[in-house]
Amino acid sequence: MDSDDERGRAASLAGAEGAEVIAAGATGAGDEVKRSRTRTAVGVGRKGLTSLAERLLEAAPRIPVRDLQTLRRHFPGLGPEEIADKLTSGAVKGTATVGAGIGAAAMLPTPPAMPAELAAETFAVAVVEYKLIAELHEVYGLRAPGSVRQRATFYLAEWTERRGIDVTKPSTVNIALGVKMKRELRQQLLKRTLRNLPTLTPFMVGAAIGAVLNRRDTSKLAERVRKDLREHQVTWDELAKLDALEKLDELPPAPDEPPAIES
Repeated sequence: MDSDDERGRAASLAGAEGAEVIAAGATGAGDEVKRSRTRTAVGVGRKGLTSLAERLLEAAPRIPVRDLQTLRRHFPGLGPEEIADKLTSGAVKGTATVGAGIGAAAMLPTPPAMPAELAAETFAVAVVEYKLIAELHEVYGLRAPGSVRQRATFYLAEWTERRGIDVTKPSTVNIALGVKMKRELRQQLLKRTLRNLPTLTPFMVGAAIGAVLNRRDTSKLAERVRKDLREHQVTWDELAKLDALEKLDELPPAPDEPPAIES
């Protein structure tokens, strides 16, 4: 459960940043529309933030993530950096499409429930970027330790901090899986939702803004995570040797030799 202080801080942040967005666009015929939609959208941060974070935590372990073998089959003949480029390009296109779609919805004469649309955009972008982070870990030979759920929480922590976390250090893994991470996830979701407010601009301008903002943010995230992962990268040859050793360890013990038969 959130404390009163946490709810107060989240609401204050939402109100302050929302007010700045309103003030910045205080001229033109669409000002009143933008102000109304902005005030309504800020309610997402106040009311739906905890629910959105819990929904993301619950969904993450079920998001399909391709392992290294599958990625190499899908991108035959390519090395780690080339596959990472392909993954980044696909994610950037995906989040840009999401942003453009929400911006296009905002131009309708009677737009849909925009707080729900903003929440849906934030969730969809988080899913695309989560999948990107998880598959980059596979490409760089740094799959997070633990169960599927533990790995999902770890990758969400990276999404929250917008950087790669060293999976080779148990202390960083423990921090990523801690209670603090859930609070920080809510804060990052709030920031992401507020950053998407310009997509509510009417006359199709919001569609262009949404695509550009999402493309930029996803590109920056990929660049930072890849930079951090390269510092601890495990090569594919090293992974193959580790897999071979693990298979040897899994072999059943050799049976005892039968006693010699005396003649």
